[in-house]
Amino acid sequence: MAFTSSAFSAAIALLNPHLLSSNEPVSSSSSSFSTFSSSKQLASSWKPNTNSNPFSVQNAVSLKWRSRVSFFSGLFTKPKDAKTLKDELFDAIAPLDRGAEATPEDQQRVDQIALNLEAVNEIKEPLKSNLLNGKWELLYTTSQSVLQTKRPKFLRPNGKIYQAINLDTLRAQNMETWPFFNQATANLVPINARRVAVKFDYFRIAGVIPIKSPGSGRGQLEITYLDEELRISRGDRGNLFILKMVDPSYRVPL
Repeated sequence: MAFTSSAFSAAIALLNPHLLSSNEPVSSSSSSFSTFSSSKQLASSWKPNTNSNPFSVQNAVSLKWRSRVSFFSGLFTKPKDAKTLKDELFDAIAPLDRGAEATPEDQQRVDQIALNLEAVNEIKEPLKSNLLNGKWELLYTTSQSVLQTKRPKFLRPNGKIYQAINLDTLRAQNMETWPFFNQATANLVPINARRVAVKFDYFRIAGVIPIKSPGSGRGQLEITYLDEELRISRGDRGNLFILKMVDPSYRVPL
């Protein structure tokens, strides 16, 4: 419709052996007791400098322990709720001119927040929910057929864009405002409890001149998030649509 994605890292300790050498000459006449005593004193006086060796056993164990603490801290991090995610989403799309000014990085960020919201969606069957009924304002989309960013700005839809849905009649309507005021109406055919096929029947140029659809105006729309103020939908061409409710009482013309 044109409106239409732990293992812990193993801490490997590379133990470099300290090679001890003595430059003192050893007398052949030294007693075995003297040799043993000297060796014992040398051994007792030598201690590995674990503070200066980054690959020491002590540092490796410390690194492994910190990694475990960090991992388990992540397990107990409280996930963001829908309200927090919605606030993030509204902040992210606010400067993007309905998506026309979005960079690929902006699009990726918005899509990730939308995915996070979809993951906490409580309405699993939106086509059975009355919250879907009414008139919605388009806040953001990736659809070029809506944004028309290749046109000069004065030839694009510059006013608000709306989409209305009525479940009892399975009707939908897309409405542009300034400067063209074009409209389109369509019949909805449920595919499952989240997805509908969209079949346009009439287009209205400037909102008054009706033109019957030639039959090629078709698409699909999936409602992936729904509550009383926000709807997220995805089209069959991969486009993202984010809308807010403006009039739950609106009726689509039959």
